[in-house]
Amino acid sequence: MQHHPGEGSPVPHTRHHIETVAGPLPVSAVRGPALSHEHLVLDLDRTGDGAAVLGAGRHRSAVTAELASLRAEFGLSLVVELTCRGMGRDPRALARVAAESGVAVVAATGWYYEAFHPDEIADTSVERLTAALVQEIEEGLDGTRVRPGVLGEIGSHGDRPSEPERRSLLASAHAALATGLSVATHAQLGHGGLAQLELLTGAGLEPHRISIGHQDLLDDPAVHRELAASGAYVAFDTVGKESYQSDDTRLRLLLAALEAGHADRTLLSCDISRHGYLESEGGQGYAHLFRSFLPKVRAAGVDEDLIDLMTRRNPLRFLTGAAVDAEEI
Repeated sequence: MQHHPGEGSPVPHTRHHIETVAGPLPVSAVRGPALSHEHLVLDLDRTGDGAAVLGAGRHRSAVTAELASLRAEFGLSLVVELTCRGMGRDPRALARVAAESGVAVVAATGWYYEAFHPDEIADTSVERLTAALVQEIEEGLDGTRVRPGVLGEIGSHGDRPSEPERRSLLASAHAALATGLSVATHAQLGHGGLAQLELLTGAGLEPHRISIGHQDLLDDPAVHRELAASGAYVAFDTVGKESYQSDDTRLRLLLAALEAGHADRTLLSCDISRHGYLESEGGQGYAHLFRSFLPKVRAAGVDEDLIDLMTRRNPLRFLTGAAVDAEEI
């Protein structure tokens, strides 16, 4: 594993706990499913219409109620919350949601894709960006003691990352090597995942510490197979977002990945990213994966062990860097 100047000593070993907003959580405590890519508090509003918002005040009770309901009905145990710098992150609100819902929440650090980069990216060097991430990982987010448990959702758009996105991705890889966290990406509409993987692994990060996002929006099973064969996780993480892709297509793509033998590299989630997606506002909600999509997966012949693999064991392995056959998960 490469060492990169200024990043500290790489941390290659498996983590035996997950860092949540309430502190370290043993992997053995996560007995139910996880949502591997969600937003509980977020602000991506650039037009003033307030649609791309999940407000810490206005929407927190609805978000909390949905998670509590999923905990009661399906045993939901963990949410990986990928709202990062420049996306309206609020670690205090996340801590409240976790405490009130009884569902563990993992917070994130990093930078989204270029359209949402804060000014701090500008012409800042990879070394300085890496140092900012490592500081948050070691000391806490936004003046709190809440420490992130993942780097994400680190974004790019197009087939190749832009220059600022490249620096952001490299800084994330270096911070991951220094701290032992994993990296979850945002591949805009599913594109550019192979380029993200090339950049991250070229910096020394092992593929099993990488999740390539939004692959259910890319109707290209060959790309999914290539990503999975490398050892990276392939995220089918916008389940229910029918305006982007039909769930019928998602199901076909998922089954193709499973038939190719890549169940152990598949992650599932809904990526709730605006208040209109909440059940209280008539949307599909965080429950869509469990109440709508997974029944279709079962009807297609996928057994409960594979569903547990995709919704519990794989997220835990991704977060901790555990091997596929890790006995403690």
